[in-house]
Amino acid sequence: MLARRKMLPDHPPPFSSEHVVHMTTVGASSTIPDRHLLYRRTLIVIIVSQILGGAGLAAGVTVGALLAEDMLGSSSFSGLPAALFTLGSAGAALVVGQISQRSGRRAGLSLGYAAGAVGGAVVVLAAMLGSLPLLLPALFVCGAGTATNLQARYAGADLAEPDQRGRAVSAVLFATTLGAVAGPNLTGPMGNVALRWGMPELAGPFVLAVAAYALAAAVLFAWLRPDPLLVARSLERSAPSVPMPASPRMWRALVAIFDGGVGLGATIMVVTQMIMLAIMTMTPIHMRAHGHGLAATGFVIGVHIGGMYLPSPLTGLLVDRLGRAPVVAASGIALLAAAIAAMIAPVDSVGWLAFALALLGLGWNFGLVSGTAIVTDATPLASRARTQGAVDLCVALAGATGGALSGVIVGASSFAALSLLGGVVALAMIPAAVAVSRSKPSAVGA
Repeated sequence: MLARRKMLPDHPPPFSSEHVVHMTTVGASSTIPDRHLLYRRTLIVIIVSQILGGAGLAAGVTVGALLAEDMLGSSSFSGLPAALFTLGSAGAALVVGQISQRSGRRAGLSLGYAAGAVGGAVVVLAAMLGSLPLLLPALFVCGAGTATNLQARYAGADLAEPDQRGRAVSAVLFATTLGAVAGPNLTGPMGNVALRWGMPELAGPFVLAVAAYALAAAVLFAWLRPDPLLVARSLERSAPSVPMPASPRMWRALVAIFDGGVGLGATIMVVTQMIMLAIMTMTPIHMRAHGHGLAATGFVIGVHIGGMYLPSPLTGLLVDRLGRAPVVAASGIALLAAAIAAMIAPVDSVGWLAFALALLGLGWNFGLVSGTAIVTDATPLASRARTQGAVDLCVALAGATGGALSGVIVGASSFAALSLLGGVVALAMIPAAVAVSRSKPSAVGA
């Protein structure tokens, strides 16, 4: 093999996409080990970036609503930060998908995290100045970090075989756990750091977000080489029996969301995101209104984020072994149980609220992993990144809607009423699971 490489005019570095494509021409026995090696290497790099990026999630979900409530002087519009945060995530999902489609995952993901870091820095500045006009657009830009954190799950599945996709997605989500669970529990300490630095206490978690997103961007830019999406395309082109369709324009990718498996997967993720964001956004407001401090709020949100990411290895295994439909149904059941638990939870019980939010995270995890696998199954490589970005745009818009309406619903009624409504919406997952079970498996994304 070394002699063969010396005969080549150029010497591609180890693990380069050129090397992989060359190996595919040598023989099938060489192709499989190289693809698996690249798949594992890609997962390691993405896992490291997710641990860092996960810590940045804490700021927006834990104290964003509290910061806005302080500036606005009312809880009725305290869902606005989550809405702006998620709208920014929606726009970033589209942009990251476009950049990834054109230049690969490395460019799209590293730029997305960098934008999240910039937005977080401006949020800190807005908090120091007490400027609401500066805070709102800054939250929008900071949402790019959340979008990128979710888009990374697709990169983990680019080189996975069809029966590995659930586990690939779950490995990336599980990696987020370390940072995402630690982040909310650092809310109190980071608030103290902010006070020592002469900043408002609620600016502290955003300082953490700036550092976390910047480091995640650096890791991806430096080490996500070769690019998994570009390598997957090269491998597909090298197989003469698999034609490479033309990449559609963005408007066609948006229309494609309503087709077959892509539409089902998108619907599942939209419903789970809307319910999760609505209840999660109002939990810190509900807790503060009943005398709970920032540390207790951080604990509950930390448990919730643990529920979102910790079950991922088991979820991925279930998706690959049992199929997509049973996990979709389990998502609906978990979300309904979470809504009921949140509705009946005693206002003075941190444990009850933590239990309800853990179930909420679990239902979201089931829906996201199964929905992602369904979308990836139904999407060809030529248009995969662009379509995935369009799907995540719809998911983020649904989350923004849930976050924005949650404050209005709680202001007009109660947290219990919001939870009840979330449980009603969760029932939509049952017909979705039936539709998935009846749909024919697609080899498009193989």
